[in-house]
Amino acid sequence: MLAWLSANLATILVAAVVAAVVIGVIVSMIRRKRRGGSSCGCGCGCENCPSSGACHK
Repeated sequence: MLAWLSANLATILVAAVVAAVVIGVIVSMIRRKRRGGSSCGCGCGCENCPSSGACHK
């Protein structure tokens, strides 16, 4: 088991970093949505946005 871990340590570390980034993005999107923000993330008003139909159905 220890030999397998040492042989794959770099892959395990890269996968852990990628997973942490993905989880961080998902948590950020959930927090923004709970605060009443839009899910598209533009942060501006939707009055003149051509994509407002995609964000607010």
